[in-house]
Amino acid sequence: MGTATDNELLINRIESALNGIRPYLEADGGNVKVLEVTNDKVVRLELVGACGSCPMSAMTFKAGLEEAILKAVPEVSRVEATNLTPAF
Repeated sequence: MGTATDNELLINRIESALNGIRPYLEADGGNVKVLEVTNDKVVRLELVGACGSCPMSAMTFKAGLEEAILKAVPEVSRVEATNLTPAF
């Protein structure tokens, strides 16, 4: 059995942070998926299900997902979502 790489450990910590928010997303028919973590510690997320088309997705991203990741994994430099829905 091989050891986990630093990136795998980082992704596990990110997933753990997101798991605290997932029940709220799932209650509204949505979820979030980690697409990648770049070498410069940028996390790219995709909002899926109802979250992908929700007009509140930008707020969910900023106040929920991004905040949870940055608090739990301070070495992350930035969090981006690939598919935020404009709120207008």
